[in-house]
Amino acid sequence: MDTAIQIQELIPDLTERFSSLTIPEAIAFLSAEFPGRVALSTSFSIEDQVITHDILSNDLPVTIFTLDTGRLFAETYSVWSSTNEKYNTRIKAYYPDRGLLEKYLNEKGPNAFYESLANRKGCCHIRKVEPLRRALKGHAVWITGLRAEHSPERQDLPLLEWDDSNKVIKYNPLLQWTTAEVRDYIDRHNIPYNVLHDRGFVSIGCAPCTRAIRPGEDFRAGRWWWEDTSKKECGLHVK
Repeated sequence: MDTAIQIQELIPDLTERFSSLTIPEAIAFLSAEFPGRVALSTSFSIEDQVITHDILSNDLPVTIFTLDTGRLFAETYSVWSSTNEKYNTRIKAYYPDRGLLEKYLNEKGPNAFYESLANRKGCCHIRKVEPLRRALKGHAVWITGLRAEHSPERQDLPLLEWDDSNKVIKYNPLLQWTTAEVRDYIDRHNIPYNVLHDRGFVSIGCAPCTRAIRPGEDFRAGRWWWEDTSKKECGLHVK
């Protein structure tokens, strides 16, 4: 198995090669380069649904998994079910570590994330970050649905980058897509999507921590709306 350093050193060559490939072609190339070691994490957002469609409709050998935090919207579970049905698949779920979650809840309570930034980050770590590390263990490539429009912090992201926390190449295929382009792709291919997107929810996470945005608000305003806007990350994509 390649070492992390060897994998990291491939990024410049892959970035140049991918400039002339479609997303399915790029994912197929990665799958051939790293057999059985390419994974997509999906939250069932419209972005993740586009990539899921490209993978499953082209029968690409990519592991697709989701992080079930235990506090997702009912609508999220509905699109999960619809996706399994449409593509005749079973998207794998990873859950929070029972011991860590029970300790947190018993010590702090079920809604402690509203009380301080430390509590919120602690909740995100248990429900998202730690399960992600387990899900990516043994993989070489992590495919995400990140887009530059999501936040100022993401506007300078590269197409491929090294994720040192998980020791994988992170591939962001939709980085330069606009929201209109994503929605058009969803509509043209009749891809299941979360109906909350039609109700003003642009970034959908856990139900207690997500609201619809108001006209003129920032894309990420609906996530952890009670916090300073400069701190709005759950820890999955923080450098």
